[in-house]
Amino acid sequence: MFDKLIDKLKNDTYITLETTPAHSPVFSPIIEKIADLGLDKMVDGFSTTDNPLAKLKYNSLFAAKMLQDRFDKPVLATMSMRDRNKIALQSDLLGANEVDIRAILALTGDPATMSDQPHTKGVFEADSSMLLDIISCFNSGMNYAGRPFTHKPKEIYPFAVVNSFSKNPKTIQKKIIKKIKHGAIGIITQPVYDLENAKRLLELSDDANKEYSPDNNKAELILGIFPITKLRTAQFLSAHVPGIHVPDTWIEKLRYANEISAQEEYKVGFELSKNLFDNIKDIHPKIHLMTANQFQLAHDILK
Repeated sequence: MFDKLIDKLKNDTYITLETTPAHSPVFSPIIEKIADLGLDKMVDGFSTTDNPLAKLKYNSLFAAKMLQDRFDKPVLATMSMRDRNKIALQSDLLGANEVDIRAILALTGDPATMSDQPHTKGVFEADSSMLLDIISCFNSGMNYAGRPFTHKPKEIYPFAVVNSFSKNPKTIQKKIIKKIKHGAIGIITQPVYDLENAKRLLELSDDANKEYSPDNNKAELILGIFPITKLRTAQFLSAHVPGIHVPDTWIEKLRYANEISAQEEYKVGFELSKNLFDNIKDIHPKIHLMTANQFQLAHDILK
């Protein structure tokens, strides 16, 4: 399963779809929505988020297990440094390994101050590089302290994330190099909204791989896409989310459509997003689609 995913990442088209577990003890409704729309047949794999924005959600590793079992498609399970120390990280990886949850998206995590849980404190023993290093140790048959396991873990496939925009592109390149140095095989960008921005990211990734790529093991860049169908979403992302750039033309078109009707606003946003998806797929068919569980929207973008 994972060998096929990695082969597609390196040599073919590669599309994964993000799922966000709910504030609920059941994940199955999300699985049923995916099944009803046939989304499992339109993507190469899924991802599960890990308490995004520090809000309490269903566990990402359990969700990944349920998705894999239902659809026989690999899942990138997100693990955040915010909520675990190195003991908990390794314990979770050991349990996940036996049940074949072996693609891990390493995140530092959103600040605990954003949490909906009172007086929450972040752990943050380090940034996501530590988790990537832990995975490297596991793949060598030992824990982070250098103690060999009684049984060598099955191979774990580490993924990481990077900003999609910066006024100084070299800062993104440095971050990509850091992820490569710590062993990431796939690096997912925050959402892109501009074809030229996507091309710049690909150039930065190519330069980073040339500068530092151990054993010529190139890390693949995966372009993140988050469709925008509302003006307020575009305005929020543009004004409040560092590392993302929404072009003024998108905001202007959405503002004009918003003044006509909600239906026109959705239509214009969908067309902008769908055209971007198709254009990016033409130049670099390695995409991570994020729709905040709007699975009908994901279906319409993918079809």
